[in-house]
Amino acid sequence: MKVDIIIPSPGESITEVELANWLAADGSWVEKDQEIAEIESEKATLPLMASHSGILSIKVQGGTVRVGEVACTIDTDAKKPKGLDKVKEITNAEEESKEKPKEKIVVEEKKVSSKILSTEKSKVKVTPLAQKIMDDKGFDVDDIINGLRKITSDDVNRFIVETNASNTKNRVGERSEERLAMSQLRKKLSQRLVAVKNQTAMLTTFNEVDMSRIISIRKEYQKHFQEKYDIKLGFMSFFTRAVVEALKLYPMVNSFIDGDEIVTPNYYDIGIAVQTPKGLMVPVIRNAEDLSMAQIETNILELAQKGEVGRIGLDDLTGGTFTITNGGVFGSMLSTPILNPPQSAILGMHNILERPIAVNGKVEVRPMMYIALSYDHRVIDGKDSVGFLVKVKQMLENPELMVFKGNKPEKLLLGL
Repeated sequence: MKVDIIIPSPGESITEVELANWLAADGSWVEKDQEIAEIESEKATLPLMASHSGILSIKVQGGTVRVGEVACTIDTDAKKPKGLDKVKEITNAEEESKEKPKEKIVVEEKKVSSKILSTEKSKVKVTPLAQKIMDDKGFDVDDIINGLRKITSDDVNRFIVETNASNTKNRVGERSEERLAMSQLRKKLSQRLVAVKNQTAMLTTFNEVDMSRIISIRKEYQKHFQEKYDIKLGFMSFFTRAVVEALKLYPMVNSFIDGDEIVTPNYYDIGIAVQTPKGLMVPVIRNAEDLSMAQIETNILELAQKGEVGRIGLDDLTGGTFTITNGGVFGSMLSTPILNPPQSAILGMHNILERPIAVNGKVEVRPMMYIALSYDHRVIDGKDSVGFLVKVKQMLENPELMVFKGNKPEKLLLGL
């Protein structure tokens, strides 16, 4: 029986996607629930999964395809080719040997298909010294490739480096261009960025933060934090907590326009901009007001890991009332971050540099960070935007204020 694998819908109103990459070859054996292709929509990259085990037959090589179109079929009546289990066993053994370098693992290879472990003699390069040793010992190329060892990742990486070096030499003085079609995700991102500039009254206000207290806290409690929560204490959790408390005091910064109405959520879903191989994405930490520092760090780590492998889904991207972006990880000193619609504000973090500042009438060198708040002036007035950013600054410089909702403890004590 041949089972059709159709292009799934990534979300409402999306009728076309891009079949970006096949992860399994035409005519190859695939297992049930194996990822066989990557589908890229205007919002996210999603895996195409095999619903059954069998032989894969690709119907659409790539490019733009319609939702519901048959991407491939799987012949479930086909028999699993011999030797695949042995290849998988060898692969697993090699991975295990990487994890445990002190253990010597011997793998039987001679029974593996020659298609996997051999190549044509005419395509094999042999140094004069290696040829002499082979002649002395009575070995030929097939003996070396088939009988003595398997090709390892080190061999492949070394070949890539040597090939690139050779190609670079050949390209000296060459003038060339490379053209790549824009992906669906990149197209949509471009449209959204242009729309933001044309359809909002975007302004940016700036301030600077003395990061001394946060750096001191991380240094003092990092070990205990990791031992208890099994995760590192980063800067982003401090910024997220400070933003949430400041949003409670300046709710208009958490608002957005819907038609002729301004909507102000009573929850705080914070988008964290992350760079992925497919482009910039903004997955969301939901109800950040209810999360501890460790929970925020865990959420951020999980989203970052999903971004690295291109597995941020639509559920991760949906919603968001405010965004934080960190250009500092790339070395940015100052920038004007662009809004993430329909949100009305975004906070930009930057790199931390030691700068001379005045402290109690004296010049001291402190670790300083510039922060920037871009906002839609149609929704947020200057008083709220500046007040919000000042409050974020105050809580970052005095993190204990976050525990008291951004207020000084004595004010709460006095009921002020």
